[in-house]
Formats: sequence, structure tokens, C-alpha cells
Amino acid sequence: MAHEGMIRAKVPRLLLISWLLFVLLLLLLLPVRSQHQSLQHSFPDESSVQFWAKQIGNELDKMMRKDIGLDTLKQLYKEKKYRFTLEENNAKMLVDKAAHAIENMLRKKEAALERLTRAAEELQEQHKWKDNIKETDVYYFNAKQNYKPQVFPHLQNLGDDEENGDDGRESSNTEEEQITPTFEEDHAFKQPINKNFTAVHIPTDIYNGSTIILNELNWTANLDKAFKMNRMNDTSLLWQVFGSATGLTRYYPAAEWQNKQNKVDLYDVRRRPWYVQGAASPKDMLILMDVSGSMSGMPLNLMKTSVENMLDTLADDDFVNIVFFNDTAETVGCFKNLVQANVRNKRELKNAVQKMTAKGVTNYTAGLQYAFNQLLDTKNISRANCNKMIMLFTDGGEDRARQVFKNNNTTVRVFTFSVGQHNYDISPIQWMACNNKGYFFEIPSIGAIRLNTQEYLDVLGRPMVLAGSGYKQVQWTNVYKDALGLGLVITGTLPVFNLSKEGGKQNQLILGVMGVDVSLDEVKRLTPQFRLGANGYFFAMDPNGYVLLHPNLLPKVPNFQEPVTLDFLDAELHHDKKVMIRKNMISGESGSETFETFIKSVDERYVDKAVRTYTWTTVNSTDYSLALAMPSYSTYHIKAKKKDEHSAAEDAESLLRSLSEPIGHVFIAPREFCKTVQKSENNTEFLLNFLAELQKNKPDSENCESDLVYNLLLDSSITTKLVETTWVNVDRQGIGIKALFVTTDSGITKVYPNSAAAEWDEALEPYNASTYKRSLNNNGSVYKPPYTPESSHDNFTGSVLASLAVEVTIDGKTLKPAVIGVQLDQEAWTTKFKFLATNQTGEAPARRMCGGLGSCEMDCEASVNELECVLLDDGGFLVLSNQDDHQDKIGKFFGVVNPGLMRALYSFYVYGIVTSYDFQSVCDPDTEPRTDAAPRGVHIPSIANLLNLAWWTSAAAWSVLQQLLYSLTFQAWLDPVPVMAASESNKEKMLCIMLQTQYFLNKNVTSFRKLQDCGNCSRFMHAEKIAHSNLLLLIAEKMTCNECDNRPLSQEEKLSEGPDQCLLAQEPRFRKGPEVCLDADNFQEDASDCGKGSMLQPSVFALFILPLFTLCLLGPAAPYIS
Repeated sequence: MAHEGMIRAKVPRLLLISWLLFVLLLLLLLPVRSQHQSLQHSFPDESSVQFWAKQIGNELDKMMRKDIGLDTLKQLYKEKKYRFTLEENNAKMLVDKAAHAIENMLRKKEAALERLTRAAEELQEQHKWKDNIKETDVYYFNAKQNYKPQVFPHLQNLGDDEENGDDGRESSNTEEEQITPTFEEDHAFKQPINKNFTAVHIPTDIYNGSTIILNELNWTANLDKAFKMNRMNDTSLLWQVFGSATGLTRYYPAAEWQNKQNKVDLYDVRRRPWYVQGAASPKDMLILMDVSGSMSGMPLNLMKTSVENMLDTLADDDFVNIVFFNDTAETVGCFKNLVQANVRNKRELKNAVQKMTAKGVTNYTAGLQYAFNQLLDTKNISRANCNKMIMLFTDGGEDRARQVFKNNNTTVRVFTFSVGQHNYDISPIQWMACNNKGYFFEIPSIGAIRLNTQEYLDVLGRPMVLAGSGYKQVQWTNVYKDALGLGLVITGTLPVFNLSKEGGKQNQLILGVMGVDVSLDEVKRLTPQFRLGANGYFFAMDPNGYVLLHPNLLPKVPNFQEPVTLDFLDAELHHDKKVMIRKNMISGESGSETFETFIKSVDERYVDKAVRTYTWTTVNSTDYSLALAMPSYSTYHIKAKKKDEHSAAEDAESLLRSLSEPIGHVFIAPREFCKTVQKSENNTEFLLNFLAELQKNKPDSENCESDLVYNLLLDSSITTKLVETTWVNVDRQGIGIKALFVTTDSGITKVYPNSAAAEWDEALEPYNASTYKRSLNNNGSVYKPPYTPESSHDNFTGSVLASLAVEVTIDGKTLKPAVIGVQLDQEAWTTKFKFLATNQTGEAPARRMCGGLGSCEMDCEASVNELECVLLDDGGFLVLSNQDDHQDKIGKFFGVVNPGLMRALYSFYVYGIVTSYDFQSVCDPDTEPRTDAAPRGVHIPSIANLLNLAWWTSAAAWSVLQQLLYSLTFQAWLDPVPVMAASESNKEKMLCIMLQTQYFLNKNVTSFRKLQDCGNCSRFMHAEKIAHSNLLLLIAEKMTCNECDNRPLSQEEKLSEGPDQCLLAQEPRFRKGPEVCLDADNFQEDASDCGKGSMLQPSVFALFILPLFTLCLLGPAAPYIS
């Protein structure tokens, strides 16, 4: 019994213990539960949040579709249909027509080019060489006679000596003996020109008084007549240029050489993309660098600079690689085979070259065998398959590597370069060049680099001359920036041959290259620009896959030295079908494809997914292809009917009234409605100029684009009616808006009330306006807060824009002729947002009401301290918030405002991400001293800082001075003294690559609810898509711990090294090289002229007097500025 009593006593005790354990367990769980759902204040349930989202959506939809007159505007277009017709945009017909127009235009340029080439060859053949020609015997306009660079300010007085010529060199020419033309501004050339003369440009490092140059000036002077005749036959011709193999350039019409940046002129026509392409067939080049111990010091650095200059002579049709050798041989960088000589590959090679050091012994056999293996490797498919060559840089040696040449060489030219001043035997490397159809060069100093690294082109031109005119073929270049100020151009080129004979033998020399420029603006004018809508566009492509027309071709090229090479696959966001389209276009095929693709917004903050139809065809007689990308809503466009003079005047009056009367301020797109309308940065002034033109001439006059003018007048009439019938009656304060606006395809933007125009900062050209273009791409309303940089601490200013495309169906044809929208009142809509996302709204179920002893759901108004409620747009930018500390962050990327929540939205696939590279950006140069460029902190000066010295003395003296100056100053460069940074004013922008990131809402996710677990604490979050908009409602509990990943999530573009060029080189993109190859295999040339090994020996005067003169010039207070 006692035992039984003990058992009974234990039972209650066990129950008590169990109960206590249960309570303890609840207490342990309570902190987690209290974070996201207390008994009295629970997180809103799913139906509540969905109800709030519906309420917000309804209110926004009512504002956009009813309150601001969307239906009225649609009706106005239907009522005015008697004033216009709907024209169909048949994609295939448009592409074919534009391609045919481009073909005809280029054929006319080619005919002009052929006439010029024939004239040049005849003139040179008739010319009699003069050994004793003097500067007074030639008469020309020196394009640089007013060109006064300021590189070394403490030396400027040397150039101002009244007893010397403009170039600081004594000249027998008097001012009266030289042409001094007057210039008149020309719209087509974008600068003052003179059509009566040609202009001559001579590179800075070439003496313009040399016998060769004077003879060249003499016979090319007669080209003036051919240039002028061409201009008479085709008044649309722009620059006509002859680039001589001597470096001289003669161009028509005459214009002064531009020096906007006040720098030394480094222009040499032989390094321009069009000259390189026209002077020789494509090249497979292997650069072989001797890095044995004997090359250390100055020779190594001369060789590095020489190789960099050699790379600059290559164009996109060429292929290259670099191999270094001492005891053994290896490629300098990551490229194991020849790669295309494009900008990025050449930059990769240049960086690798600068890291090289000298050591070991010279083994020519190892180096040359490795070079031959690279060039003759048939497995390496990606190459030019033409003009194979080895460029050997060394200081000389005993080994001729005869066995290597005997075993390998049947098709490879060998060019050799003796680098530095030394006493080594140069006959072996001279033998290599002379026995392998190459040429031997000497580079004793930095002054010899530019000339001797480009003259190999003369040798490569021999087969072209021997082939004769029958093999001539006009080549059209890639896009590049014109040195004379036209902007982006393409150039047609033809080589000019020396037809004279020496000793009964055909001359092998190429005289130069003739070129005719075509501005990309001229090509664009041949494609319909304003009938496809803002999101339809033409683009063109060359055989390398580079675009020459594309709305995203917007290079910020800091100077004309870098070519403009934007691949089609880099111009648009990736899609597999675009890869196929690119290949088909390069291959000269025609076709059409329709698919959904990502499209980046103009401001590069957003991406939209939209359907596009791509239609493409070839441009006959050229290597170009043309394509059209078009959305379905651009199938039809409005074409206003011509009106009588009285009606047109009435419409024009509505434009004028908008400037003074309360019918909405009007902006017009800065288009060329009429050629005679004076352009102005002030849009009101531009509008007045346009109206003044209409008072003088009818819209259908020859000076005006009548379709553009009549469409503009039509939309002015319609939008004015919208204001007068609807907008004047809108209760802006009640709706919560500051202003209303409408933008039309014709170029009208109307803002109401007029006072709101002062804050309007959208692009006035709708085709360039991000809001307008995105509205057309989306079926619902698009909300866009003003951009606020992530690092900005300024208070929020501006207004959220809400816009909606106006979709009209007339006679069964659907189009989007306009976009209508509002500027939100931020304070009013913040209050409205919190009210709409609360338990006190509309007809919410009773359980959402707080009262009695029942539980109460948190809401966005009453629970501000516990609940974070925000509206985000589809790019993840903050639009509205219930948090006071968010009001100054409107427009910022939410990954910076609340990193933890944005990371959760991304990780749970509510938001997706698109990354791409912008290859067209420019950045400030790196001001840090370069430590890896050369041993012992060597700094190689830019040639610009030396070339301006060339004007101080005669050509012969300068040749000696170059070497002495280099020797003197290089010793200073070897000292471990930090290089002085350039001043801010002298910094030049450089090309760089930016990594861009855009977020987008996943269309498959309309509702999302999740418990975000952060270890010791967690929270509920719920995201709901707002119907008929690009907005997302996000409701989340505030986190009480910092366990979640709260690192800022940035959306801003970042400086990048770009994609891995080494990996890209392993799988190069499809391209097509020129079909014609003229190299040493095809013709028997005379290779006896292969270079000489003599070196200039300085005189006693040069050894003693010139160094002292140089020291006086430089002085102790003249540090080298990088």
C-alpha cells in the first residue's frame, strides 16, 4: 500500500513536470512567433494583402484609364481619321527598298573612287622626278599652318619666333607663296570648308621639306581637278582623300586641321583603319620578340613600344599573336593561337607585352620554329589565310637558323627589326629578311619606331601592284570616327599603283590609298526613321559582325585613334536566335524571325520582354547586310493628309497658343522638319523658328519633310482638343497629381498645366525617351521614379511618372500613336497608399477589423513601426513607402534601401537579373603610376611628348637629336622617382568596359508569400503584383536582428575588365574575311629590295653641341608629365 501511495503521488508530479515542459517549450518558441505573428497583432494573411493590392491597382487604373482622358484621346483619333490614312509597314518591302537605296548610293561613291584612282595613277606616271626640287617650287595649303599644340609650355616661345615658319623651322617660303584660303561654314561637313582648294596634312615626324615629300606635293597638286569634277557629278560627296605611302594626305575640300584638345598632332594616314585595309590584303602576323639577357634595359623597352606600334597597324580583318623567346619560346599571353586583331585582343596583347623581362640566351631556332608552328597550324581555323608573316624583333646574333627555314618556309614572309644601339652582327637577321621576301629595319631610338613599324605595308602591297587593275576591288571599312570631324563614317578604298617602269620592269610600289567617306547619317537617311514607331529600327552589319547602323551604336569615343567596333551580339541582349541572325546576315542570306527577347531601356535601368520580328537581307555589291526589327503594333502608321493652306495655319496657331495660353505647354521633337529651320538648344526658340518657316513656306515645300510636318500639325490639333475638353476639368488635387502629359509619335509633347513644363526633363525626342519607349512595350501602366544615385544623400526631388500607351483600333488596324500620363504628387500618394493598404478600406471582410478581444491584423498605416510596406517598380526601384525614413530614398534601388528584403526577393525568384557589358563607355585614366610596365619603374614617354621637338631643327639634325634626346631623358626615366600625375585639365578620357545589371519582375510570379528564416529570428513577407502595371506591393515585418545578409545590393554599372578574352578566343564568333587575297604566293615579285644595315653616325657637332642645346631646352625644372 505504501508503494501504491508513492505511485499515486508521482502521477500528479509527472503531469506537473510535463505541463511545465510544455509551457517552457511554448516560451522557447514564443520569440520566433512574436517576430511575425503575435496574438494581438498578426501579420496580414494572404487574402488581406491581395485585397490591398487589388484596391491599389483599382485606384491607379481608374486614374490612368478614366480620370486623365485616355478614352477621350482614343476617340479623338477615331474622329480625326478623315485627316489621315493608315499605311502598312511591310517589313520585307521596307528592308529591300532601303538596301537597294544604300546599294545605289555606295555605287555612286565607288564610281567616284575609281575615277580618282585612275587620275592619280596617270598623274604620277606622267610626273618627272626632280632631285633638286625646293619648297618654293610647290604651292599648297598646309592644313596645319594654324595648328599650335602646347605640350611643353616652357618651350612655346620657340614656335613664336617671327623669323621662323609656323613649324619653328626656317623656311624659304614666304606667306604670299602659300595658299591662304577663306572658309565658309558647311552643314554637310559640320565645319568651315573651301571648295576651291585641297588641303595637305603631313605627319609631325616627317620633314615637309624632304625631296620625297616635295615631289609628292608636286604631282598630287593636280588631283584638285579630279576632286572638283567628282563633286560636280555628285554633290553629296563628302571627304575625298588620297593617303600617300609617304605619309602625306591630300583631301578635298580644304579645311583646317582640327586641334580642339590643343595637343601634338599624331595623325598619320598610314595608321588609319581605311588605309590599312586598302593598302594590303589581310594578314596573319606572328610577332617574335627576343627577350634574352642582351635585350635588357633600353632595347627591351624600345622593343615593347615597337610591338605596341606594330599592333596598331593591324585591322579587324587581320590575325595576330606574339611569341617571346630566349632559351625556349612561348606565347606572351593567354592566346595559344592567332587571334583576330580587334581592339580588345590587341589590348590584351599589349598588357602582356609590358610585363615581359629579359633573361637567358638567344635561341633563334626555338623561336622561329615556334613561330612557324603557329602560322602553319592548319587546326587553327580562325585566321585570315592570307599574307603570312613573322616580325622578328632582336638586337642581332650569329645564328641564321637556316635549317628552320629550309624545313618550313614556303609561304611565310620574314621581317626583321634590329632594336637599340649595339655592336652585334646584324647580317644574320638581314639574311633572314632578304631570303624570305621580307625587309630588314633598324630601330636605334624611339624616333624611328613609328615609321619603321608601318613601312612593311609597302612590301605587302607588291602583289597588289603586280596583279594589276583587274584585281582591284573597292573595299568598305568598318565604322570609325572621322579625323576631320564628320563623326562616324565608313570609307570606300582603292589602292593606287605606281604604273611607271624602271629598266623595263614593272614598278612594285603602291603609291597609297584613295578613300571616299560616307557619313552614317547619310546612310540613316536612306532608311525610314519615323514610320516604324519608337521601337522599330533598322540596323546594318559588316562581315565581322559589327554594326554600322543600330540605335545602340552610341560610342563615346574620346579620340579618333580607336576604331568603333560594336558586335551585334554586344549591341543587344542575348538570345540564341540573334546568334543565328548574325550568322545569316554575314553569310549574305535573307530571312525573318519572330520571337520574344529582352530589350534594355534607353536609360539602362530596366529591361522589358517583348516580341520582335527581325527581317534581314543583303546589300548587293557590298559586304554589308541590312535588317529591320519591328514590334507588331508598328505594322501600321499614321500618314496625315495634306491640308489646304488655311487649315494648316489653324493647326500651326494651336502650337503658338500653347506658349502663352493655358492649353498646355508644347514641346516638339528636335527633328529636321525643314532643312531651313534654324536649330536651337532652347526648344521654345526651335518651335518659334519652325512656325516662322511655316509662315514663309508651305509644309510640302521642297525644304520640308511634308509627312513629318503634317503629322505634327495633326497631333497638335488632337492634343489641344484633349486639353480643352478634358484636362481643364481634371481635379488634379483630388486625384493626387501635379501634371498631365501626352507624347505622340509625330514628336509632340504637351504638358498641362503650363507651369509644369519648367520641371519637365524627359527627352523631347520620343524615340529617345525611356518612358515613351517602355510604355509602348508594356500593356499596362508604367511607373518610373526619378533616378536617385545609390550613393546620393540629397533629399528626394522630382516626381514619379506614370504613363500608359494609347492603343487605338481603326478599321480593324491596331496601332499605338501616343502615350498619356501624369506626374504624381508624392505626398498625396504616400498618404493614399497607406490608406489603401489598411484594414479600414472599402468592403474588407469583418475579420480584418480590430475590435473587442479578437486578434488584429497589422496594416500599412497603423503598424508603421512593425510593418514595412513599399511599392517597387519592375526594376526594383522604390516608388512609394509607408516608412518616414524612406521618403528621401524614392527612386533608389531597393537593394540599397533594404538589402535583406531585396536579396530575399531575388533568391526566391520574384525578381530576375540580366547582366551585360557596355563596350562603348569612357572613363578617366588611371592616375596611379604603372609599376608592372617595365623593370625598375621604367616609364616610356608617349611619342607625342617627343614629336613636337621635331620642329626645332632640320630633318637631319632632328634624326640625331632623337637618339641623343632619348639617351639623355631615358636615364632620368630609369631613376626610381615617382612620375608626376597629369593635371586634371590634361587628362584624356579612355575607352573602358562597364558591367551593367538590370533587375526585372518575373512574369510567372504574381503572388508570393514566404517566411524568411535568418537563424535566431525570422519574418513573414508577402509580395503581390499590382494588376495592369509594372508595380509590386511588398509587405514585410521589420527585422529585429541582423542575422540576415544585409550587404547592399547594387544595380549601378561598374568598371569591368569585360568577358574573358582568353576564353572568347578559344571559341571565336563567326565572321567572314575578304574573298580576294593577293599575297606572295600568287605573283613572282622582285624581293631584292629588302633593307640595308647602315646606321646614322652622329657628327662631332651633334655629339657635343646638340646635347648642350637639348639640356638647355629641357632644363632642370622640366619634369616629364605622364
